[in-house]
Amino acid sequence: MILNTQKGNIKALLFVLMIIVLSSCGSRKPTVKPNPNSASKIAYAMSHLKSKQLYRFINEWSGVRYRLGGLDKGGIDCSGFAFLLQKDIYGNSLPRRSRDQAETIKEKSISQLKEGDLIFFSFGGGAVDHVGIYLNDTYFVHASTTRGVVVDDLTLPAYQKAMVKAGSFKN
Repeated sequence: MILNTQKGNIKALLFVLMIIVLSSCGSRKPTVKPNPNSASKIAYAMSHLKSKQLYRFINEWSGVRYRLGGLDKGGIDCSGFAFLLQKDIYGNSLPRRSRDQAETIKEKSISQLKEGDLIFFSFGGGAVDHVGIYLNDTYFVHASTTRGVVVDDLTLPAYQKAMVKAGSFKN
């Protein structure tokens, strides 16, 4: 009898603890506050593209997952995305790898960038290992390894720190 009472008390205690834990999870505030203006700023940048063909291209590829070596909507990497965008929108023939693509540009400062210019990054600290395409107002499109094809803001610290080179394709 005493054993059954102890088991009942333990069950009741566990039940109360579970309710406390579950209710605390629901009241937790996010540690990173989403920026409510970022989506509207991206929409603004997209709506102000000069090339409607570029706008359509980005919309068609938006959200396609990242796949190293990928070159289709089943998955694409950053250099493949830049390769296809430059070919389809501007008629440029880029090499396939981002570090080789970086050798094909005439360098510019950020303030001189125009729609369609290429931006190169080194997240590994060495050679160029990522590429994106400048849109306008500090926004660029790229194939992110974690989020797929997205539009991002160049002023974010991670991009500022990793950016190594930018410019237009040498014809």
